Amino acid sequence: MATKLPKVPVVIVGMGWVGGIIAAELAKQGVKVVGLERGKPRSTKDYYMAHDELRYAQRLDLMQDLSKETITFRNTEKMTALPMREHGSFLLGEGLGGASVHWNGQTYRFLPYDFEIYSKTVERYGKGKIPDGMTIQDWGVTYDELEPYFDKFEKMAGISGGEAPEGLVGKRSSPFPTKEMIKTPAIKMFEAATKKLGYHPYMTPSANLSEQYTNPDGITRAACQYCGYCERFGCEYGAKADSVVTVLPVAQQTGNFELRSYSNVVQVLNDGKKAGGVVYVNTVTGEQFEQPADVVILAGYLFSNIRLMLTSKLGTPYDPATGKGVVGRNYAYQVGGGAATGFFDDKQFNTYAGAGSLGMEIPDFNGDNFDHSGVQFIHGSGIRLFQTGQRPIATNSVPAGTPAWGKEFKQTSLKYAYRALTVASQGSNMPWRHHYVDLDPTYKDVYGLPLMRITFDFEEQDRQLVKFMSGKTSEIMKEMGATKIGSSDQLNPYNIVPYQSTHNTGGAVMGADPSTSAVNSYLQMWDSENVFVVGASAFAHNSGYNPTGVVGALAYRAVDGIVKYLKQGSGMVV
Repeated sequence: MATKLPKVPVVIVGMGWVGGIIAAELAKQGVKVVGLERGKPRSTKDYYMAHDELRYAQRLDLMQDLSKETITFRNTEKMTALPMREHGSFLLGEGLGGASVHWNGQTYRFLPYDFEIYSKTVERYGKGKIPDGMTIQDWGVTYDELEPYFDKFEKMAGISGGEAPEGLVGKRSSPFPTKEMIKTPAIKMFEAATKKLGYHPYMTPSANLSEQYTNPDGITRAACQYCGYCERFGCEYGAKADSVVTVLPVAQQTGNFELRSYSNVVQVLNDGKKAGGVVYVNTVTGEQFEQPADVVILAGYLFSNIRLMLTSKLGTPYDPATGKGVVGRNYAYQVGGGAATGFFDDKQFNTYAGAGSLGMEIPDFNGDNFDHSGVQFIHGSGIRLFQTGQRPIATNSVPAGTPAWGKEFKQTSLKYAYRALTVASQGSNMPWRHHYVDLDPTYKDVYGLPLMRITFDFEEQDRQLVKFMSGKTSEIMKEMGATKIGSSDQLNPYNIVPYQSTHNTGGAVMGADPSTSAVNSYLQMWDSENVFVVGASAFAHNSGYNPTGVVGALAYRAVDGIVKYLKQGSGMVV
């Protein structure tokens, strides 16, 4: 029997970027907020002197315990889905701050094309450009409508950046709040090569601070030290923006926010029209609590958000056989492949120093920035060179044909330890009718709730994209003067075992039509007006850029919707 607690105006499930932003903004406006985080509390001091690659990068200390909860996966409906027993293709974080703690900090805005992808694709190429079964749709919001929220997120986080090529990225209302990061010799080589080829390189917008910064909330953080321990690590300097060092302190200082750690939400209480609150389990004691609330905000990672919706019977589950239903629809990922690694006999680089977002990008082949009439895919890739810090346990680049063990392997490994660079392609991923997430009929978590099941594979669209981008990355690496170049233009079927990207999107997508979207442009559920589902679960497809900047902008926009709803007392926000 759950212990019933006093009702609160707002309860937030998940305290990463989304939960922290919404908690801070509502609390500043006098709204009482309870934040539920199923993991443990954290602070910067937890990462002092914690450059432990084995603990964090290999044994994944910041990630979810998959023996208690995981996902199941299959490539097609004809296969039997099996549980992911070890972290592989993506990393599911846990604990205060969520993925904001262990991310790299690469903070892009999606392109204007992304938010109106269906309309703009049809306008330029006609409906015939969209293959049968591809379910792209407009997002119900435009870039211009989101721009003020991008700006707000970037100022809060202190995003470091410089001039970006006009016409190839969205227009900005103001400059980045801090200067761009340093250009290393490797980045300068990439810049010179791409410019010579007629492309338009610019420094990656970075949540690793290039200089000390005080944000509009009065939070001061120190500059990045370029130690190279960002991804999979917490930042011991607080230089990498995360919710723990930016928005959560602001929420707590108001006196209007209560954080409850070790609180795993297992149900959203609802009558089919509105939610009444949530039920959560104290993961330490096993006690159950009911937290009534006027507004429920699902702010976890997309699998957590969608699973709570499905197990709580919020919204209509997606049915791939009919194409009807919305919860679980339009799951998408990120397309890797097509990279070119160059080995330099005449140059050395200090690649073991760096930062998670220290890099340079060309946008020339992302979105619809080039004519797709002669290619068999839509959208594109960000082509980039990063110097994130090649930690010694995980990194060992050798040319193709090198033996996998023995004297020659060791000699070649030593020779190229400081002589290898990679020009990578991060590809967009379009949704398909047969790609979705639902509840697994067999496997359950430690509380007896069904696991999320992913049905997904790469398509011909993705293979064509990788083949095209491989030519571009190899062209750039050749211009950079590499002695040897290794690349591949092939994309194998999706495999959940090797790590690829923690850029999972969709499942509770936003839009203007309730028949094809779970939430409106303020991330408010069509079928349960006092529930807001916020995060990458709202993406109708995934772009060729990292998603966090868009997640942050959507969180700030959702705040406006939540405030309007609280004032209205009922009805959909417009």
